[in-house]
Amino acid sequence: MHLDTKLARINVRNLHITLNGDAHEVAGPLTVSELLAQLQIDARRVAVEHNLVVLKRDTFATTVVREGDEIEVVNFVGGGEN
Repeated sequence: MHLDTKLARINVRNLHITLNGDAHEVAGPLTVSELLAQLQIDARRVAVEHNLVVLKRDTFATTVVREGDEIEVVNFVGGGEN
């Protein structure tokens, strides 16, 4: 096993976050992009608020989710008249 893999496993811990108003436990540390991937959410189709700040999509990969964070994920819904 590669040393980086061993270190990554050592540093993994469960984070308690609030996701869309509900308590969730996720393996961390992770970024918003990684959280969306874990939840099988297409990042191109959502807006994300992290601790009351609406994130630009290009910051999803660099924004770290930490213990106690509040995340809101809003899906875009298309539609209209036929």
